[in-house]
Amino acid sequence: MNKKRIKIIIVFIVAYSALSWGFYGHKKINKHAVLILPSPLINIYKKNIIFITEHSVDADKKRYSIETEKYNHYIDLDSYETPIDSIPRTWQKVNENFNKDSILKHGILPWNILFVKFQLQKAFEENNFEKIMQLSADLGHYIGDIHVPLHTTKNYNGQLTNQHGIHALWESRMVELYSKEWKLYTGQASYIEKPSKVIWESLKESYSLVRQVFEYETLASNITTNKFAFETVNQQVKKVYSHEFCDNYKKLLEKMIENRLKSAISLTSSMWYTCWVDAGQPIIKPKKIKKEEKTTKFEHECNH
Repeated sequence: MNKKRIKIIIVFIVAYSALSWGFYGHKKINKHAVLILPSPLINIYKKNIIFITEHSVDADKKRYSIETEKYNHYIDLDSYETPIDSIPRTWQKVNENFNKDSILKHGILPWNILFVKFQLQKAFEENNFEKIMQLSADLGHYIGDIHVPLHTTKNYNGQLTNQHGIHALWESRMVELYSKEWKLYTGQASYIEKPSKVIWESLKESYSLVRQVFEYETLASNITTNKFAFETVNQQVKKVYSHEFCDNYKKLLEKMIENRLKSAISLTSSMWYTCWVDAGQPIIKPKKIKKEEKTTKFEHECNH
C-alpha cells in the first residue's frame, strides 16, 4: 500500500488581519442594512442584495492595487497630540492645521467616509445605477471600519502591548463564533441631519472602548487553560483562539461587539437613505446587476 505524503499547512490566523470585521462581518453589515431601508429604497436595494453583500469587501481588495487605499480604513486618534474634539472635521481644515504626510500616516477614515458619501449622493443625482450600488457597498465597508475600536488606535494589533492577533480576534473570530446568536435588527433607517457629526460620534464611541478591548483580552488569557486550539478548514490545519478563551472574552466584553455591529448596520442604512434624500429623492429605475458567476482566487483565499 503506497503511502501518500500529506502536507499540513499551519496558518496562524490570529496574526493581524487587514480585513476589518473580516469578510463575514462586512457582508453581514451590508446585508442587514438593506433590510432596514425605508420605501422606496428597500425595493431597489433588495433586488441587488447579493451584489451589495458580496461587494462589501471590495474596499479591502483595493488595498492590494492602490497604494494609498490603506489610509482610508483607519485613524490613529492616539497619534494626535490634541483632544479628539480639537481635530478639524473637514478635510480642508485638517490639511491647514496638520502636515499632510502625518495626516495620511495616521489614517483618514472619517474624512474618507464623507467623501464617499458625497460620491454616492452624486451617483443618485446622475441616476447611475451601477455606481449607486458599488458606492453603497463601499460606504457600508468604511462605516463598518469606523465601528471597530482597533481601527482608532496605533496599537491596532496589540503589537505595542504583546497582544499580537487581537485585531483578528475581536473583529473576525468573535463575530464568526457568536453573531448567529445576536439579534441584529435595529429599526428602520432614518435621515441624518449632520452626517459629519454622527460619523465623529461613532468614531469617539469606538475609541472609548479601546482600553476595555485590551484589558479584557488580558483577563481572559489569565483565566483560560488553553488559549489556542487547532481546527481543520478546507484541508488546512489552522491555529485559532480556542472556544474556551473566546467564551471567557465574550463574557467580559458583554455586548460590545454585538452593539458595534448593530450600530454599523444602522448607520450604513441611514447614510444610504440620506444620500438619496440629499440628491433630491430621484426616481430610480431598479434593475438587477448580475452577480459574477466565478469567485476569484483572492475571494476564495480570504473567505477561508
